[in-house]
Amino acid sequence: MKIIAGAVQITSNSSIIVSKPKYSERHCEGSCPWQSPAIVSKRSGLMQPFPQNSWGLPRRAGTLLAMTGRVPCVLLIALLVNISVKAQLLVPKTEGFTHADTLRGSINENRDWWNVMRYNINVTPDYESKTIKGKTEIVFATNGSNRKSQKLQIDLQEPLLIDSVISGKKKLEFSKQDTNSWLVSFSAFKKPMPIKNAKATMIPDESITIYYHGKPREAIRPPWDGGWIWKKDTRGRPWMSVACQGLGASVWYPCKDHQSDEPDNGASLTINVPDSMMAVANGRLSKSSKANGMATYSWEVKNPINNYNIIPYIGKYVHFGETYKGEKGNLSCDYWVLDYNLEKAEAHFKAVPKMLKAFEHWFGPYPFYEDGYKLVEAPHLGMEHQSAVAYGNYFLDGRQGRGSSLAMLFDYIIVHESGHEWFANNITTKDIADMWVHESFTCYSETIYLEYWFGKDSANKYLQAQRRGIGNKATMIGTYGVNKEGADIYNKGANLIHTIRQIINNDEKFRSILRGLNQTFYHQTITTKDLEDYISKESGYNFSKIFDQYLRNTKVPVLQWKYNAGLLQTKWSNCNDGFTMPIRFTDAAGKAVTITPNSNSWTDTKATLKEGTTDFWDKNFYVTYQN
Repeated sequence: MKIIAGAVQITSNSSIIVSKPKYSERHCEGSCPWQSPAIVSKRSGLMQPFPQNSWGLPRRAGTLLAMTGRVPCVLLIALLVNISVKAQLLVPKTEGFTHADTLRGSINENRDWWNVMRYNINVTPDYESKTIKGKTEIVFATNGSNRKSQKLQIDLQEPLLIDSVISGKKKLEFSKQDTNSWLVSFSAFKKPMPIKNAKATMIPDESITIYYHGKPREAIRPPWDGGWIWKKDTRGRPWMSVACQGLGASVWYPCKDHQSDEPDNGASLTINVPDSMMAVANGRLSKSSKANGMATYSWEVKNPINNYNIIPYIGKYVHFGETYKGEKGNLSCDYWVLDYNLEKAEAHFKAVPKMLKAFEHWFGPYPFYEDGYKLVEAPHLGMEHQSAVAYGNYFLDGRQGRGSSLAMLFDYIIVHESGHEWFANNITTKDIADMWVHESFTCYSETIYLEYWFGKDSANKYLQAQRRGIGNKATMIGTYGVNKEGADIYNKGANLIHTIRQIINNDEKFRSILRGLNQTFYHQTITTKDLEDYISKESGYNFSKIFDQYLRNTKVPVLQWKYNAGLLQTKWSNCNDGFTMPIRFTDAAGKAVTITPNSNSWTDTKATLKEGTTDFWDKNFYVTYQN
C-alpha cells in the first residue's frame, strides 16, 4: 500500500485499484486540515463528504466497492487509512447567494447602530424530544448619532421560534424577517446621563431578553455539518453538545450572528439538565445548584468571545486539572472527560503543557488567563471553542491514531484546536471571507510546534508535505458580505506564512511578528488588510504583491531558470503582472544566495552550481520551478 498526501494507491500485481480519491477542497499529508472524504453529488456537482459512522469513518465504502468491483477488504483498508479531517464549512456554497446570506453576512441598518456588550444565555435541552427552550439576554450599547433604524436584527434559525422579547418590563414587537432572522422593534431608549466631574454625557447600556423554543437543527456529521448534537456515550447515556462554526450560533440561541461583533464584556451560559448529568461550558463555573431532579450550572467568560465558540457540553463528565506556570503567571488547566476515560485522559493530556510552552514561545501569552484553559471531551472530533476546546481524538496521537511518522509525534486536536486560541479566538476576522487568517496561522502552528520540540528539519518536511493537499481551485479569500469563506485556507495558507518567513530570513524577527500580532490585535476583530499592513510594516518588506498573488489568485508562481557557464538566469511566470519575490538557492560552495527575479525580464546572477544538479533551490518557498 502506498499513501501519498491524501491519495491512496493500492497495487496488486502492478495494477492500481484505487488512486486519488476525491476530497473536498482541503486534504493533506500527515496531520493537517479538517476534511471529510468526499464524493461528487450527481444532483449539484458539489463535493459532498462521505456520510460517517460514530467513529468518523465513511459509510459509503460499500457504494465504492460496488462501483469498482475490486478487492473489497483491501479497498476498505485504504479508505480507513486515508481519512483526513479539519473544522470548516462542510459543503461549499454556490455563488448564487440568497437574501438570507446577505442578512447573515453583512452589517445593515438594523445591525450597525448597536454593539453587543454581553450575552447571558440560559438553555434547557430535552434529550428525548430533541428540543430546547431558553432565554438570551443581549446587553448592547447604542450609537444614536448613526442610527437610521429603530429595529434590531436578531438571528435565530428555523425551526426555532421566538416566543417573546422583553426590555425591562415592556414587551417588544417582533416579526420574522427571513428564515434565519427576526426584526425586533426598539423605540424607547434610555436618556443620556451626565458623567460626574466632566462636561460630557454617556448612554447607558440597553438590554433585551428573548424567550425562544423549538427543535434546533440536528448536526448530521459534526463538526463539518453542524447543529445540536444528540448522542449517547458507549454506555448508552445521553451526551450532548453543539458544533456551529460557519453555520452560526443562531442555530441554537438568538444573537447578532456576525463575527465582527463580539460581546465586549464576555458572556454567561446557564445550562439546566437532569441532576445525573454534568454540564460544562466556556470560562469558569460561577455557580451550580440541584433541586427537584434537575441541576443548573452557570459558566462565565470574562473576555470577548466569538458567537460560535459559546458551547454547552452535557454528559457524565468528571474533572481533573493542573496549573501551568506561563508567561503571565499561573494558568489553570482543567480537563473534563467522560467518567470511563479518566485514566486514559490523565496520561494523554500531559501533552497540554508542551503545547502551551511551544505556543507561548511563538505566539505570546495564552490570551485568556482570566478564563483559564480547558479541554472537554466532545461527541465529535474537535473545535476551537474558546477556553473550552472540544476534544474527540480518542486520546491518541496523530488524527485518531493515524498519520505520517511526523504527524504521529503529537495529538492533532490538542495542537491544532488550541492554536486557534491565538488565531481565531484572540485575533478574529470581521468577515468570514477572511477566515484564512484563522486557519492558515493555526495550520502553521502544527509546523512550529514540531520545530520547537523536534527541530527545524522535521518541521520543514511536515510543512512541505502539506502542499500535496492544495487544490488551487478558488482563491483563499472568500466573498465578502455573504458569510462565505475561501478555499485552501489551511495548507496553502500555512505555506504562504512559511514563504513569508523565508523572505524575512530572520527567525527572531518572524517570531516577534507572530507575537506582535497577538499583542497589537489582542481581543480584536480585524480585516485581511490590517494583517497585511502589520506584517509589511514590522518586517520592513512590502508584501503586498505576494499577498495578492497567494490570497487573491489561484496561480502558483513558476520560477523559470537556466544556467550556463556560471550565469544563472531567472524569471517569474504564471503570476500577476509586476509580481516579484526573493528566492534562495545554495551554490556549489554551500553558501545560501538570495536573488530577486521579476516577471518582466530575465534576471542574471553570477553563480557557481554543482555540475549536473537541479536540486539547489530552497524548498521552503511555495513555488514551482521550470528549467
